[in-house]
Amino acid sequence: MDNIFRTRFILLLITTSLISVYSDTDDNEYTPGPVTYNARSIIVNGNPILLFSGSIHYPRSTPEMWPHIIRMAKEGGLNTIETYVFWNVHEPVEGQFNFTGNYDLVKFIKLIAENNLYAILRLGPFIQAEWNLGGLPFWLRDVPNIIFRSYNEPYMTHMKRYSEMIINMMKKEKLFAPQGGPIILAQIENEYNHVQESYREKGIQYVKWAADMATGLYPDVPWIMCKQKDAPANVISTCNGRHCADTFGGPNGPNKPSLWTENWTAQYRVFGDPPSQRAAEDIAFSVARFFMNNGSMTNYYMYHGGTNFGRTSSSFVTTRYYDEAPLDEFGLIREPKWSHLRDLHTTLRLVKQPFLLGTQKVKNINKFVQIITYEKPESNICLAFLSNRHKKIHRTIDFKGKSYFLPRRSVAILPDCKTVVYNTELIVSQHNSRSFVLSKKANKFKWESYREPIPIAKDLPVMSKTPLELTSMTKDTTDYMWYSTSLHLDSDDLPMRPDILPVIQIQSLGDALLAFVNGEYIGFGHGSFIEKSFSFSKPVSLKTGVNHISILAMTVGLPNSGAYMEKRFSGIRAVILQGMSSGSLDLTLNQWGHKVGIEGESLQLYTEEGSKKVKWNPASGPGTPITWYKTNFATPEGNNPVAIKMERMGKGVVWVNGNNLGRYWENYRSPLGAPSQTEYHIPRSFLKPKNNLLVVYEESGGTIDGVVINTVNRDIICSFMYEDYPPNIDIWKMEGGVLKTTLESPKPEAQLTCDPDKFIKEIQFASFGNPWGSCGTYIQGTCQSPNAKQVVKKACLGKNSCRIPLDRAILGDPSGDKSCSQDKFKRLAIQVRCAKKKDE
Repeated sequence: MDNIFRTRFILLLITTSLISVYSDTDDNEYTPGPVTYNARSIIVNGNPILLFSGSIHYPRSTPEMWPHIIRMAKEGGLNTIETYVFWNVHEPVEGQFNFTGNYDLVKFIKLIAENNLYAILRLGPFIQAEWNLGGLPFWLRDVPNIIFRSYNEPYMTHMKRYSEMIINMMKKEKLFAPQGGPIILAQIENEYNHVQESYREKGIQYVKWAADMATGLYPDVPWIMCKQKDAPANVISTCNGRHCADTFGGPNGPNKPSLWTENWTAQYRVFGDPPSQRAAEDIAFSVARFFMNNGSMTNYYMYHGGTNFGRTSSSFVTTRYYDEAPLDEFGLIREPKWSHLRDLHTTLRLVKQPFLLGTQKVKNINKFVQIITYEKPESNICLAFLSNRHKKIHRTIDFKGKSYFLPRRSVAILPDCKTVVYNTELIVSQHNSRSFVLSKKANKFKWESYREPIPIAKDLPVMSKTPLELTSMTKDTTDYMWYSTSLHLDSDDLPMRPDILPVIQIQSLGDALLAFVNGEYIGFGHGSFIEKSFSFSKPVSLKTGVNHISILAMTVGLPNSGAYMEKRFSGIRAVILQGMSSGSLDLTLNQWGHKVGIEGESLQLYTEEGSKKVKWNPASGPGTPITWYKTNFATPEGNNPVAIKMERMGKGVVWVNGNNLGRYWENYRSPLGAPSQTEYHIPRSFLKPKNNLLVVYEESGGTIDGVVINTVNRDIICSFMYEDYPPNIDIWKMEGGVLKTTLESPKPEAQLTCDPDKFIKEIQFASFGNPWGSCGTYIQGTCQSPNAKQVVKKACLGKNSCRIPLDRAILGDPSGDKSCSQDKFKRLAIQVRCAKKKDE
């Protein structure tokens, strides 16, 4: 701990002796004021805080969505919101700044404060985040002699100028906690250890400089560096990953708390990926283990992933971002992830007093099973975590004279060292299933099309002997650049046999291309997230006389990680014609024309005004490459989120009322044979009351008639529980350090809750016995109670929420085949559909 924080800590210790901060409940955790820390936790205004944080990135949603997302985060038990700051959207051109719309950082931070939540500001300026160029503005590449993220004077000058601007903006708006605002932590740099060795001594110098620069800008809150093992003493090193209890060696000093800045709730996806998943049970298990081992903060990355609108995603990253988070792309609650973690947060708040006041004792039963207690002598304070790390084997252990069953990879939490109130593997909260429903109003399309012209070399504005590097030309203003060359062939140059065609071979540095010969489409080729460079080979028909070869090369986002990012390249490297009479013909030095962008972009065909600048023709069925499509559509009914399904298209971009929804790529299939993403979010705020303009630019050819607009809901809600699950966490409370319950005979209860404006319209499934499956796909077993469905109907139908105890006296005894007697504990599965009073 540096001297400034040591002095503050001593003063705050005196303060905490006068203030009761270890109350049994935390009704008012939000108490902005001086921020310091000790080895156990961050301390705000004298109060030690257990931080339950979630990453929500303001540019990945809209200002209209922010209040709902932040409110749902709070209802999910969070007390902190973490966000990066995105340099390249705030300063797209050097000296020109943008803090409007969904880039309004100040508005976003103030909304966090209005909800009585803390904020963590991850300044970067390099953020990675699967964001274009890791958040660095492209113009930075053109600064003479610059080397990104190194002890390099040009880079450090711009980094300090930008950092100072953001910090001063926060100070001016009084957004830091010591000023009465929500920001309690700030981060400089991001996972620098990954690249530090590439810069040798200058990497070591840069880390120290960055820490000194940041703490010098605002020393009144702690600064952090994530995954920085050799972090300087004036910052706190934190953990990123899935299982920081097992992978984190601890912070960079004995008087610093263990903080987890990125707990990955799934994994971001790239085009070509299969689905990415992470179970709620696994996340809860990792969080419980981190806290039981002296952790005091977890941040879910992401809590709401959102959408990579426009061209903001990095190389090959899908437009949808971390859709498997507790709040999905549309801001809808994903169950059971959201509520199972909410219950964990409630449990950890319940045990805050013994956790922070007690003395830790660790007992290893074996290499998988561990008991950790927090006890305070001469008091009734006693907290226990019982952990089983084995991936396959359940365990039963003895603790203080009682037997406890521990499922595989689970942590049981006992606030009084007697009673299990929560087990990470046993979900007592509800589940749900997402539905995409065809809009009744929005799909009356009348498609029209316009074909992008294919240029030839003499018409292109920039000539060069060889193909030029793509990104240094486009400057990140577009994905596209045309390359074209011409060559004259005599009959003697062509293959002698008509059944043998020459082959064009194009070596590309990435990311994708479309090839045309004499105006005819030859084919489409692309790299991948793993290997962006690729070779394209296709047979071509050539003619005597002048032949024109035109290539539309493109990027699919810019890199976001690694060393020397300023030296990454894309575009055409070499072009060779094989199989000619005289052998292979190298066209790389043949004189090439170049044009940045495509015509439809420059005309802004995706806007009302721009769409009037060309002649459109009726369109239907399979289409041609490099074709623009437009139509108008009615605003979908209701207020559920809206998505456009692009499954039958190829690759391209979608706009609604001039708003770029992002890239789609349907013909790049995962190993499972399906696109990585088929539905693309249309925020309601992008829509007009009627007559919305929809424009699609299709690169490689698709069937425009297959495009549909859906509304999105999670109206199918479920419960799936065993009789031996712990009771619901909301029946427990701590009074005077004693665990108490609001029920005489606590039992687990199935809880079902619709959205506030909806009620339970239909009981689709109910079975008590041995049903199996998952929400949306439950199946009756061979052992069941005859009363279950009727009990559920009576308790739930027509209500916004209901609870059904797992009690045989209520549900009835299951009967059936011999499994009824073999299975000691029966399970209850329920599936219902929620709807508004007038079902949409």
